[in-house]
Amino acid sequence: MRQSFDDISAQLRARHRRSARLKWASMGALGLAGLFLVLFFADMLVKGLPAFQQAQIQVEVDYSEQASQIPLAAVQEDVRPLVSRGYLRLIPGRMEDNPDLLGTTRMEWVLADGQVDQYLKGHHAKLSNKEMAVVDRLKEDGRAELRFNSTFFSSGDSKMPELAGIASAAMGTVLTLLVTLAVAFPIGVMTAVYLEEFAPDNRFTQLIEININNLAAIPSILFGLLGLAIFINFFGVPRSSPVVGGLTLALMTLPVIIIATRTALRSVPDSIRHAAFGVGCSRWQMVRDHVLPVALPGIMTGSIIGLAQAMGETAPLIIVGMVAFIPDVTNSFTEAATVLPAQIFTWAGEPDRAFIEKTSGGILVLLSILITLNATAVVLRKKFERRW
Repeated sequence: MRQSFDDISAQLRARHRRSARLKWASMGALGLAGLFLVLFFADMLVKGLPAFQQAQIQVEVDYSEQASQIPLAAVQEDVRPLVSRGYLRLIPGRMEDNPDLLGTTRMEWVLADGQVDQYLKGHHAKLSNKEMAVVDRLKEDGRAELRFNSTFFSSGDSKMPELAGIASAAMGTVLTLLVTLAVAFPIGVMTAVYLEEFAPDNRFTQLIEININNLAAIPSILFGLLGLAIFINFFGVPRSSPVVGGLTLALMTLPVIIIATRTALRSVPDSIRHAAFGVGCSRWQMVRDHVLPVALPGIMTGSIIGLAQAMGETAPLIIVGMVAFIPDVTNSFTEAATVLPAQIFTWAGEPDRAFIEKTSGGILVLLSILITLNATAVVLRKKFERRW
């Protein structure tokens, strides 16, 4: 049955309407996703930026014999509740390191208590009316203000929010990723080279490929259970250490590096392989001297993305105990340590409101690092990528 021109036109108009609806639905979904992303970053900025400022007050510090025994005696009674207890605990040590301080009285800017910090930032604070009046008087006299919070980047974890920082978690993250890179990168690249360039195409290698693809998709917490069973319970690797954390993340990162490396190797034209064979190269010489250098940008890009993914993981590291309270910065691969995601997770469970700022500030730092790593991967790919 032949259709008339009007019927065909009606069908075309219906198709165009469906295409337009699909187009607008897709644009709406994209806009909604972008809106959620903007709201997320705006919320993190509003909550996290105050973490990079910390209240300090100027007080008279009396370095007396009594202060060396009772640090509270070093400051006047009316401002004593406003000064951080962590700062007061440092006074005896400062007097031991510098005996010239003994018997002197100095006006110094000192770290304020966390409640004072919240009060100066306009939040609800657990201060008495008398203490608020003292803070207001100090602020009017220019002796109480918000300054850059260097403690956030130079100190480790603390139960006092004004002293809590990310230094120990950052060092733990670096050590853990070094172990991950040292284990996952060479093993992943060599595995991919073997499967792509040397392994025969049989059921055994096909089974290996299927399992590698499956490992890249399983929940990360299962790698934590695997690391707990193998590295801690069987091999006796120290719990909560960067070694066990790095090895666990290496298991999780291996499939990503293998898949990325195989993709990079497949992108190398066969003409390069044939040319290498034509001048008398062995298969290994062909891979080492011709294929790998050409595929290296793709391999590096996939490895950086894999490490960035590992850096943001929390669940597997919780299983192997890397949520320890680490007040001091450590540079050992075998001592207890924590990482930035686990530190953020710990702060998120603290009841003190000041830790909300620390949590959001830590998220901003982590996001900045992750964005930098992903941007580096994109730049390397664009700079060294060859099109055939």
